[in-house]
Amino acid sequence: MNKQIFEYHPIIGYRFIPNIQTRVQHESGGYLIRTNSLGFRSELEFTPARAKNYKRILLFGDSYTAADGVSNKKRYSDVLMQLLPETEIYNFGMPGTGTDQQYLIYKEYAKNIEHDLLMVVVLVENIRRITAKYRVYLNDKNERVVLQKPYFALEDGILVLKNTPVDPNPIKAKDLQASEKKKVDTGGRFPTIRRFINKAGLKDLAQGLTKYQPLPEYKKNKGEWLLMKSILLKWYAELDKPLLLIPLPLHQYVEDQSDYTDIEKRFEEFNNIQNLFLFNPISCLRKFSIADRRKFRFEFDEHPSPFGHETYAKIFKPKIEDLLRLR
Repeated sequence: MNKQIFEYHPIIGYRFIPNIQTRVQHESGGYLIRTNSLGFRSELEFTPARAKNYKRILLFGDSYTAADGVSNKKRYSDVLMQLLPETEIYNFGMPGTGTDQQYLIYKEYAKNIEHDLLMVVVLVENIRRITAKYRVYLNDKNERVVLQKPYFALEDGILVLKNTPVDPNPIKAKDLQASEKKKVDTGGRFPTIRRFINKAGLKDLAQGLTKYQPLPEYKKNKGEWLLMKSILLKWYAELDKPLLLIPLPLHQYVEDQSDYTDIEKRFEEFNNIQNLFLFNPISCLRKFSIADRRKFRFEFDEHPSPFGHETYAKIFKPKIEDLLRLR
């Protein structure tokens, strides 16, 4: 992730620079970003009180929700607003963040905003990000730098926030102790091998042949999953409105390159909790042909394409309508 459109934030780590409008280079030809005064990608200003006769949804997620690669109006949040009359969606998505940082965004910016539904879209890769103390970014010179991030640790079953305020200064990877280097989120396992395969254009073939499992952390109900579950339950416990929890699968699972069973099993642990509604979109996404599923993402960038965002919006719409009617 490139930092040119972001600024330091002591609690979250960073946010979009407020009140900017710019075009970001991309394989699609580029996309438009507009941010509001709070530093989130949005055509709307986020106001505490909602308009009479309007419903409002607060939406949280990472770059799949903030929508790297597409302009604001083509994101699934904005498409949903077109599909759901008299409904506002405040998109608090922030690229590169984990569920831990997204919870902190809620605490910092959204807890006093009137709403009818809170929606947390968890890209399943976030299970790795929440255990990281650092993350690799690109600076304005296109150089890879390591920056600190906030994170939670489970101490005697209690979540304890660490690395706050976040250190704004870049860290040289060579200066980190060996134990700390393991806490740097590089975006996946085996980064050197992954970069070689990606550069050679062999990624899909290699993963399909090996049935590559990107996220073995979901296999057992311990460690990283317990941390993820604890963060989400802490967030839920602080709400007085319904929570819609949506695990968003990586393309390997959507395109049948990897087994999704363990992830489905883990998130099913959130079933039968009052006022918490789990919606797993994997079966809906797999109803499309393989050719169409491949179109959910860009040719090289793994983020959702405009077609992917449109599909998410249409799949999420019936569940959201049901929950808003309940309110």
